[in-house]
Amino acid sequence: VLILGARGRFGRHALHAFAAQGWHVRALPRGASADAAHETVDADATDPDAVTRAAQGAAVIVQAANPPYLAWAMEIPRLTTALLAAARASGATVLLPGNVYAYGTSMPERLTERTPVRPDTRKGRLRAELEAALQAETAFQTIILRAGDFLDDRASGNWFDGQIAPPAAKGRVAYPGRLDAVHAWAWLPDLARAAEALASRRNTLPRHAAYGFEGISLPGAELIEAMSQALGKPLRPKGFPWPLLRLAAPFWPLGRELLEMRYLWDTPHRIDGAALREVLPDFRPTPLSEAMPRALAPILG
Repeated sequence: VLILGARGRFGRHALHAFAAQGWHVRALPRGASADAAHETVDADATDPDAVTRAAQGAAVIVQAANPPYLAWAMEIPRLTTALLAAARASGATVLLPGNVYAYGTSMPERLTERTPVRPDTRKGRLRAELEAALQAETAFQTIILRAGDFLDDRASGNWFDGQIAPPAAKGRVAYPGRLDAVHAWAWLPDLARAAEALASRRNTLPRHAAYGFEGISLPGAELIEAMSQALGKPLRPKGFPWPLLRLAAPFWPLGRELLEMRYLWDTPHRIDGAALREVLPDFRPTPLSEAMPRALAPILG
């Protein structure tokens, strides 16, 4: 398996999950680490020739490379071009961790494999174009594993450990949306295990397969309660500084990118995992009561 973006959030966990199941892991870029021995490649994930060379002999390519928001418009098309070239040359199955952006601001609460793709944000359109490019291919198989926002066992700058949880040390939570709106989360070690399990069963899957990863879906109030139970102390929500972001947006490009995704915190949504359960009936997710202390530990010590 070739893992592109193996130093990133999903890529790091994918590296561990595949190595744990005995795969020969080739990690790009160099510097990715795992408990098990693996091969590293010093190459640019946007260079079609370099990625094609790295993919030689690979049965699966995991596209975990995900640039910062500000670089999406330039980097995602380049990453896609390189990925397509490598997959066509190698015939490897491409496994992509998907998100919910392509469903748009009018998405229904329950998201299934049949939910229409209606992107109406810039980032949603970029993700939709990436998925459409993969699904149009005939030279190789594709697997999309769609998930919500990440809960990680390492502080990696995502919404939870970068914005929501840090004030918990002072008894507060900076929740960015409605406390009664269901929000989809994915415990990253579980998501990576599911990805490896799908890759191992790739020969039994359709040519273009997509599965929703149910993960942990709950309203903001219940997330805060789970955090309180993990810490053994009450936490109270505090307002998120959206008004300040709006004021700063004309001068702060990242502020504009964050504002574009604000709807995700006020629009109830959960991912239906029925199709994935049919394919992986023995898969057992980590309970929130076990995941939450691990998610909070690197943030609060």
